[in-house]
Amino acid sequence: MSPLAEYRARLENRRRVSELEQKQFRRIGNARLAAGLAAIVVAFFVFGEVWISPWWLLVPLAVFGALLIVHARVIEHLDRTIRASQFYDRGIARLEDRWMDGGETGERFRNPAHVYAEDLDLFGKASLFQLLSTARTRAGEDTLARWLLAPASADEVAARHEAIQELRPLLDLREDLAVLGSAVRSSLDPDAVAAWGEAPEVDFPAGARYVAPLLAAAVVILFSLYMASVLTRTPFLAVLLLTLGYGFFLGSRTLHVATAVNSPSHDLALLAKLLQRVEREPFRAPLLQSLQARLTAGHQLKASAEIAYLGRLVARLDWQRNLVFAPIAMALLWSAQVAMAIERWRRVSGRHIREWIDTTGEFEALCSLTGYSYEHPADVFPELTSAPGGCFEAEAIAHPLMPDAHAIRNDVKLGGETRLWIVSGSNMSGKSTLLRTVGINTVLAWAGAPVRARSLKISPLSLGASIRVQDSLQDGRSRFYAEITRLREVVALTSGPRPLLFLLDELLSGTNSHDRQAGASAIVRALIDRGAMGLITTHDLALAHIADALPGRAANVHFADTLENGELHFDYRLQPGVVERSNALDLMRSVGLEV
Repeated sequence: MSPLAEYRARLENRRRVSELEQKQFRRIGNARLAAGLAAIVVAFFVFGEVWISPWWLLVPLAVFGALLIVHARVIEHLDRTIRASQFYDRGIARLEDRWMDGGETGERFRNPAHVYAEDLDLFGKASLFQLLSTARTRAGEDTLARWLLAPASADEVAARHEAIQELRPLLDLREDLAVLGSAVRSSLDPDAVAAWGEAPEVDFPAGARYVAPLLAAAVVILFSLYMASVLTRTPFLAVLLLTLGYGFFLGSRTLHVATAVNSPSHDLALLAKLLQRVEREPFRAPLLQSLQARLTAGHQLKASAEIAYLGRLVARLDWQRNLVFAPIAMALLWSAQVAMAIERWRRVSGRHIREWIDTTGEFEALCSLTGYSYEHPADVFPELTSAPGGCFEAEAIAHPLMPDAHAIRNDVKLGGETRLWIVSGSNMSGKSTLLRTVGINTVLAWAGAPVRARSLKISPLSLGASIRVQDSLQDGRSRFYAEITRLREVVALTSGPRPLLFLLDELLSGTNSHDRQAGASAIVRALIDRGAMGLITTHDLALAHIADALPGRAANVHFADTLENGELHFDYRLQPGVVERSNALDLMRSVGLEV
């Protein structure tokens, strides 16, 4: 079954289940109402006319309570089914090229100063992040963004490939993580929860861990002996006063723990469900097994079990709010003992909370790349090579943000002796798109994702681009100044450990032809002399002569267009050599300018 057919079948199933659960929700709601009315009627005959025994009142109340529990479960299942439907809705939208209208855009990751993120549309509306991301937690989005912004090592990418191949058929797992992640996203503040776990321990007095239970045991024993008439009440009252005084002494520390733990425990309880789903899946890929191992936090209990234990401690802390139990809790130093147990939990497990959250983020980022791989089965994993000097050899490469049915594929080969392609062509012919196609597939390759190509052989590369550089009124910078500033940053990348792949669109177009030719030639030569390789585009055919100064190391390629019946036609196919005509005047005339 194709991905689209699978998604549609699952969406139809989830919607059918949702309709049944909504009917059940309404029926149980009506039954609750009937049980409540019955309780009122029975209460009238019990307390008003006194016709029947009060015990009869337990029947409608018991039914009402049972329906309340069942109703809550139906609501939970209904909410989960609705979120599952949304998961498949978004998947279908991606496959039908309607994904630009929904999903997380990653706007908060946008950084105009980054050396290629804005040029390649990594974040924002209709961006690569929006296409890829199925993450439902902030940690998952952070991890995916980090992978797009900085290339991984060859070993890391190979491990991600193996993990993605294992995860690809596990659609149920990816659905569960997305559905459970939606609940986590709504309330989990990962930084606040991790900060609570890593905060300095509340300093209870030395020996308080043993003194408190001893005093509580003494109160219980002396009270029992008093009730058995073995002892008078004096010893009991004396120990009780001593215990209450000790509780008052520990009060500020106990209150601090109780106040601080409420929000983190609630957030972690949501995270535990997601972690538990990851923990129980049998994995074979080393990366997935490694991530699972991190959830043991270096000791025997799993992360979900640790969080469950914290939840039980917090629940016990809440018992003291019961009016009946409150006096007993004071006599037993209940709050102080539970608070110290919470601090012991935090001492052992608190420092692992950030790792648990980060591990969840990595699983979600892997699932995002897996979803892309599943939905685009024709896209291939790149062949990673360690070719000296860098290598980028692509067959039938296309831009992943364009509908595949409309994308025109081209071959690109850089590396070895060939260090530079000078791409000429008329306006709208596809020059800038070619640069973005090379760049965005490089990002995908070193994030660990499949690429939109028939094949891609690629070596570890740094990436630098100057494609969408703009002026800034606020910073007082012209476009030309912004461009040369970016070019300085691109050149600086040549001192890094990886060869540089540069993508320069309309190099130095903001100055006169003489300065442009001299400056462009010098910049390109400096880049190539430092071991870089890349592509530049130009309207200025004078720049095409740069290839003459770099024999064997540079080549001219171009995009052509044709004019038929007053209309321009583009085939977007890359051809060798320099473009032979310009279409600027034709374009001006086509929009009604008299030139």
